[in-house]
Amino acid sequence: MTSTQFPLVVDNLSFRYRDRQGAAIHNISFTANPGEVLLIAGASGCGKTTLVRCINGLIPRSYKGEMSGTITVFGEEVKDWKLSQISQKIGTVLQDPERQILGTKVVNEVAFGLENLGMPREEIFPRVDEALNFLKISHLRNRETFNLSGGEKQKVALAGVLAMRPSIVLLDEPLASLDPASAQDTLDAVRLLADQGLSILMVEHRVEDVLRIHPERVMFMSDGEIRYLGDVAGLSKVVNYREVKLPAEDIVERAKLDPAPAEIKILPGVTSSQVGQDALVRFENVAFGYESGVEILHGINLQINRGDVIAVLGPNGAGKTTFVKHAIGLLKPKSGRVFVGERDTTEASVAEIATMLGYVFQSPSHMLFAPTVREELAFGPTNMKHSKEQIELEVKEALKIVNLSEKEKDPPLALSFGQQKRVSIAAILAMRSRILVMDEPTAGQDYQNYMKFMDSILQMPAFEAIMFITHDVDLAAIYANRVLMISDGRLIADGKPQDVLRDFDRLKANRIIPTSLLALNLKRLSTTGRFMRAEALAHI
Repeated sequence: MTSTQFPLVVDNLSFRYRDRQGAAIHNISFTANPGEVLLIAGASGCGKTTLVRCINGLIPRSYKGEMSGTITVFGEEVKDWKLSQISQKIGTVLQDPERQILGTKVVNEVAFGLENLGMPREEIFPRVDEALNFLKISHLRNRETFNLSGGEKQKVALAGVLAMRPSIVLLDEPLASLDPASAQDTLDAVRLLADQGLSILMVEHRVEDVLRIHPERVMFMSDGEIRYLGDVAGLSKVVNYREVKLPAEDIVERAKLDPAPAEIKILPGVTSSQVGQDALVRFENVAFGYESGVEILHGINLQINRGDVIAVLGPNGAGKTTFVKHAIGLLKPKSGRVFVGERDTTEASVAEIATMLGYVFQSPSHMLFAPTVREELAFGPTNMKHSKEQIELEVKEALKIVNLSEKEKDPPLALSFGQQKRVSIAAILAMRSRILVMDEPTAGQDYQNYMKFMDSILQMPAFEAIMFITHDVDLAAIYANRVLMISDGRLIADGKPQDVLRDFDRLKANRIIPTSLLALNLKRLSTTGRFMRAEALAHI
């Protein structure tokens, strides 16, 4: 195949951001083939997103710095192309759909790119419907984008790209906000697009999920360079299993050769006699709807007790975030009551509730605003009137936990999505609220970072309970001592992980797909008595 026939050729590409030391990527060379899925994996901050920005033209047009090397599309160098020209050949779905969606209604959002090209309406709407049908989201056509869940927004962003009919599609963490079944639907769509001749470059931490659609090649990046580029079979031999999440059986085989991991003491500030004794938060028959007459939550009854580590599972659009926002007072029930401590949330301000509950939003762009990471972290404790010495200590400890100590002087919004997510978590850690609530804490995180900061968070004596919304079944299995399952605004399961997660029929009915780690844990449960991470199972 000649260079003019290759959809994409990247040759000796390097880039350094204007406001940062050192190159983000250097000496990157590869070609993308038609009809290929190329999986790009690697730790957060290793240069994956920078590579995507170079290919889609955002570098150097929107992100400034020093760039060298060439990028050619079907034999033509793209450095002088306009972004509108690039977008017709190269479609991009960003990590954070909040940054991509501009239209108020789904149909308008999917049509946006086509309208910008001046295409006639009679051609636009068939293309819009074709993209919505392809992704199985036609039912969202007339919905307002503001009221969509994070996962639904991700699918709408992809539909907007597909409507443009590009030859190359760049997907930057497309599964980050999706429930497991939606992720599988998206991956099936990606496989179909590749089989129809498109070149797909997919940046993704959920490697095990992507392996199900048999990507033709895998690129593994580290410190801004390509460390491996080849078939899937060779990947597990060259990558660090702590950095890239491989299937559980592969991790077990590799981890057998290493020392057993240390036992994690969960919520050390809570004694065994206190666990489950005190209700920190109570929901009493809570119902809620954003629009009058349309109910999203129906009759939620539960309490969060001291010592609880709760994973909240359920499909996209099930009401999980709406439920959690009631706990922190951002939303007030239409009927029923929520108590934080002994206070009814209708009688307490969000600022008052924040001393009890700290909340990490799903999208970091909803939280981050300060000029530096350090100022971002100091903002909450300063508002809560913590002393100067205390704030200094809280900021340093929070940065250490999320592995960002060297970034304290950087602007938060100049960091990668995964790093931004960790900054938003650190901002809440620094406030030392009694209960930590996180919405998709591991979205955009590599395996090593999310295991490290989850281990650290659960060992912090400041917290009396932790609750996290997640689509990651393994995160629930490893860290939670209680799992809530929400579907269609109703609480349909509440119990220990080994009780809730063993019902595969119920999981699949609620768009949750069992993982290799869950299957392995259930197989060994009679020996272990509890769920464990793969690295620990290797030494049982």
